[in-house]
Amino acid sequence: MAEPKTKYDRQLRIWGEQGQAALEKASVCLLNCGPTGSETLKNLVLGGIGSITVIDGSKVEVGDLGNNFMLDESCVGESKAKSVCAFLQELNDAVKAKFIEEYPEALIEMNPPFFSQFTLVVATQLGEEKMIKLDRICREANVMLIFARSYGLTGFVRISVKEHTVVESKPDHFLDDLRLNNPWPELRKFAETFDLNVPDPVAHKHTPYVVILIKMSEEWTNSHGGSLPSTREEKREFKELLKSKMVAIDEDNYKEAIEASFKVFAPPGISSDLQQIINDSSVELSSTSSDFWVMVAALKEFVATEGGGEAPLEGSIPDMTSSTEHYVNLQKIYQAKAEADCLAIEQRVRINLKKLGREPESISKATIKSFCRNARKLKVCRYRLLEDEFSNPSVPDIQKYLTDEDFSVAMGFYILLRAVDRFAANYNNYPGEFDGPMDEDISRLKTTAVSVLNDLGCNGSTLTEDLINEMCRFGAAELHAVAAFIGGVASQEVIKLITKQFVPMCGTFIFNGIDHKSQLLTL
Repeated sequence: MAEPKTKYDRQLRIWGEQGQAALEKASVCLLNCGPTGSETLKNLVLGGIGSITVIDGSKVEVGDLGNNFMLDESCVGESKAKSVCAFLQELNDAVKAKFIEEYPEALIEMNPPFFSQFTLVVATQLGEEKMIKLDRICREANVMLIFARSYGLTGFVRISVKEHTVVESKPDHFLDDLRLNNPWPELRKFAETFDLNVPDPVAHKHTPYVVILIKMSEEWTNSHGGSLPSTREEKREFKELLKSKMVAIDEDNYKEAIEASFKVFAPPGISSDLQQIINDSSVELSSTSSDFWVMVAALKEFVATEGGGEAPLEGSIPDMTSSTEHYVNLQKIYQAKAEADCLAIEQRVRINLKKLGREPESISKATIKSFCRNARKLKVCRYRLLEDEFSNPSVPDIQKYLTDEDFSVAMGFYILLRAVDRFAANYNNYPGEFDGPMDEDISRLKTTAVSVLNDLGCNGSTLTEDLINEMCRFGAAELHAVAAFIGGVASQEVIKLITKQFVPMCGTFIFNGIDHKSQLLTL
């Protein structure tokens, strides 16, 4: 067996050893192992999930061989859960895999406590009634839940968790934490040791751009009543001022300063998103407060006191044109400030833990350090109970989506995916599921869709005939290509939730295979 570091080399570069360890400790339950569920688990098994439990009471039929790569001819007539489980186990022998030959609907009804043993449940191809019940069960047991479904050329993925907090959100683009517009004393003192008018051309072209911007910002504020550039014209003037300081055309440090000048213009202090988090009611700590909120409470105190309105410094600086000596000294100044800020936060965390009657060292130093390094990028995701979304929808949002040309088809599929479940409950089959004329099913589905719209408070709204016809033409089929895509999205969200890295989707993800679109509906 390959060593884990070799085996999982590529993904370790994305979520690190800590993320991989979280995956390897996780226990995932899959409900229904058709193509959508099998594709979801395949990705997780290859990624090294700790253990999987496959729940499915059906037998493999000949038709299953055409859309599920986890089955072959020898499986026909056998337990689908057993067959899929065996194929998945072959993909990664480090994963513990077991199956239960039972219909998920029966487990939901007869044995709700069963689900409390898992880290996360992936529920595929469930009807609306059972989704609502399972959602309630998992919420009460504090088990993360993801719904996934593929239906012809459409499908959806929806997360359901009370609250999910993310420290390592890893945004694609985020402003470097350099404090150019609000330098602390040590950084300002370091900048003061430089003379931008130095006659030595070598020294001039090796002054770090951080120093150039701090000194030029100070020069600007001294002549502009203490204000930094704010208007477009002032920002242009500031760039021209930087350009005027160049003494040679090949001074890359000044070119970097001009390109990075926007970092000076950013307002000091914390972002509105972080302000919202530190003002959250969960900052009022209690015996049930999570480690995340204990650290946020410490962060709030820090921002109001030692931080002077700022979050703890991250402590890293980007690459830049500079002499090695200047760069290393600058790096040390940023690292020293970051360590001092982290120590201040750590002391406050220990005090908070002691007040709560917990072991003051129960949150590790490494956890606090990671929190401080990522403090500006914290995220809190909260998800509506599925029952609330269905019974108490946001009518303005639904109407907005229905009338928006870009979102109308996605919203139409959302309505129709609910309508087909209601159709199945009334007529014991899905529209277009059996061979024969579809006119009656089209008429019935249209009526059912109108009923769903009325229940959502959208009286008078209608869906296009083409969309209703397509939904009947799908015949509730799980197409492998669509199932593989939906399974890929679902497994990606599973990894985000388990590793607590990156920001999971907030809303209902709808795939529209007709127009090749993926959209997120927030309802």
